[in-house]
Amino acid sequence: MKVGLYARVSTHDQQTLALQCETMAAYVQQRAWEIAVRVEEIGSGASERGQRETLMRAARRRAIDAIVVWRLDRWGRSLPDLVGTLHELQALGVGFISLSEAFDFTTPTGRAMAGLLAIFAEFEREILRERVKAGIAQARKRGKPHGRPPSVAHYGAEVQKLYAAGLSKSAIARQLGMSRTSVRRLIG
Repeated sequence: MKVGLYARVSTHDQQTLALQCETMAAYVQQRAWEIAVRVEEIGSGASERGQRETLMRAARRRAIDAIVVWRLDRWGRSLPDLVGTLHELQALGVGFISLSEAFDFTTPTGRAMAGLLAIFAEFEREILRERVKAGIAQARKRGKPHGRPPSVAHYGAEVQKLYAAGLSKSAIARQLGMSRTSVRRLIG
């Protein structure tokens, strides 16, 4: 079986990179598998992971049969990201193994765990959606505006009146709390 290894550390946590690589290599060697691709990445979890995409391209080309990571949080930026990539790997027929959590998605039990992760990700999205809706409803109840700011078009007559009175476009913008560009558009 050909596998890809993925190791990632943040800039604050660089001492574990060697530990991750050694642990994964020992796991692969113990199973007499072949390391086809080895990816090491340094960067925060929030940033794009270009090297991870290299591994995903190898999976799409069927150059590897499985991906091995030290921990799940090394692979996914968030639960939805993790579930999305695991779902894609499953559709490609590429296994995914996380050593620290003892997840092996190449087995029937592991595939069931992947399904549970998908359910939890959907649950997380629904809870977030409900919280946002509740927050919007509460803000509206208190009379706070929500959404795009009101259009400046209703200031048209007032802008024309102030401009005719000799005020500069900048002065009109300051007085009415809008941009000079909006004032210029309304003056024509």
